[in-house]
Amino acid sequence: MALRENDQSQSSKNGLKEKVLTLDTMNPCVRKVEYAVRGSIVLRALELEQELRQGVEKPFTEVIRANIGDAQAMGQRPITFFRQVLALCVHPDLLSSPDFPDDAKRRAERILQACGGHSLGAYSISSGVQLIREDVAQYIQRRDGGIPADTNNIFLSTGASDAIVTVLKLLVAGEGRTRTGVLIPIPQYPLYSAALAELDAVQVDYYLDEERAWALDVAELRRALRQARDHCRPRALCVINPGNPTGQVQTRECIEAVIRFAFEERLFLMADEVYQDNVYAEDSRFHSFKKVLMEMGPPYAAQQELASFHSASKGYMGECGFRGGYVEVVNMDAEVQQQMLKLMSVRLCPPVPGQALLDMVVSPPAPSDPSFVQFQAELGLAPDMFFCLRLLEETGICVVPGSGFGQREGTYHFRMTILPPMEKLRLLLEKLSHFHTKFTQEYS
Repeated sequence: MALRENDQSQSSKNGLKEKVLTLDTMNPCVRKVEYAVRGSIVLRALELEQELRQGVEKPFTEVIRANIGDAQAMGQRPITFFRQVLALCVHPDLLSSPDFPDDAKRRAERILQACGGHSLGAYSISSGVQLIREDVAQYIQRRDGGIPADTNNIFLSTGASDAIVTVLKLLVAGEGRTRTGVLIPIPQYPLYSAALAELDAVQVDYYLDEERAWALDVAELRRALRQARDHCRPRALCVINPGNPTGQVQTRECIEAVIRFAFEERLFLMADEVYQDNVYAEDSRFHSFKKVLMEMGPPYAAQQELASFHSASKGYMGECGFRGGYVEVVNMDAEVQQQMLKLMSVRLCPPVPGQALLDMVVSPPAPSDPSFVQFQAELGLAPDMFFCLRLLEETGICVVPGSGFGQREGTYHFRMTILPPMEKLRLLLEKLSHFHTKFTQEYS
């Protein structure tokens, strides 16, 4: 501090005006914010990429971005139907082109009719385009086996992240020992710790059980809550299901236990469910917190406050850059819900192209639509087929997926015939090993 005061004094002597905003005068909460997936390691990765472009020799030829869940940056191809509809919405003159299927044109026209001025360039209402919110409600109802979803409880957002921060802002209050505490899983997605630091709330860690495949244990929730009450006022419980970064999928029994715990302890539940389309294990199944809560009946279904979040950024979509997402609130106080809408209105509206993209995610081509066959083909590549296609595209090595020969369910293989001279064989195995390592890093 003394050094800085000397610097300021020297600046005054030199006739330089002291800056209003410095590290000492800036918001101290912002200084505490850390976001691991975009931190110093990633900045160094950018430097290394620049050095590689400049011809600096390294023990590798490229930087593989495995720090963040950005599927298309890692080579995942976008769904054709999604991009066709977006192209038509952005440039409606294409609606007369024979290069686009009729169902894509109908979808684009439907979305544009719901937009101000029939344009994606117009603002929407702050909660999102009404038609798209209605489609989200229908999607939730289908997903949850017919349990109703109210459009008035659905708010579109700039990805799930923005909605999560908005709900946290509503929850944070108090000072000292009455400051809001929020229970978050460890390991967690760094959005939570960063947002809580910025809001000057108390991060209350509960630890997932690595020995039991990162299971959530209610006894651990009780421990974390009991210790937190000595120095803050816990008001919310965040659950990430499927887990990020841990990947575990909670059983229905576990979700019921978590809901009972939150109800008994008067905690607002936040269910981060953006990875709900990334469930691969044979014995795993995604259950939404909303569905389980409603099926538990009274008093839980009528009283437990819940906000659940979803996004177009993960799953088979991987459309991170469009920033499409939503939050559904359940049993939220009506006056608080109005305050949430007010808070969202400060930012005017989520990106309308992202809202349009979300509409296609929640309402994809139906079996009777011309685009259905291609959509299903792009959606349903088996893991071994996907591996073989990526291998061919990136290395030129052509192998055959094991599914063509038969394999035990839940296992994946490929078949190759090795007949070349030893020199070529050595090169083939070297390229294959390198690709396998890269692929495993990307998708494990």
